[in-house]
Amino acid sequence: MKGACGRGVLANEKPPIFGMIQRGGAVVVRMLENVQQATIRPLIERFIAPGTRVHTDEYHIYHRLTEWGFDHHTVCHS
Repeated sequence: MKGACGRGVLANEKPPIFGMIQRGGAVVVRMLENVQQATIRPLIERFIAPGTRVHTDEYHIYHRLTEWGFDHHTVCHS
């Protein structure tokens, strides 16, 4: 399946999808209006306990996870 590069946006019918997967456990997937810290923070705080180790890509919206009380680690692209 081929598509345009970049982050999805709801306005052009390619909504961003945000997913969280617990090791050996639950999967949470949400369609978002936009990809911003103000949008993802309530989801993260609702589904992930403070202090939990969280692995993400290097996208800038995750830079505040440590400030928000999570043990944040990035998966480097090479």
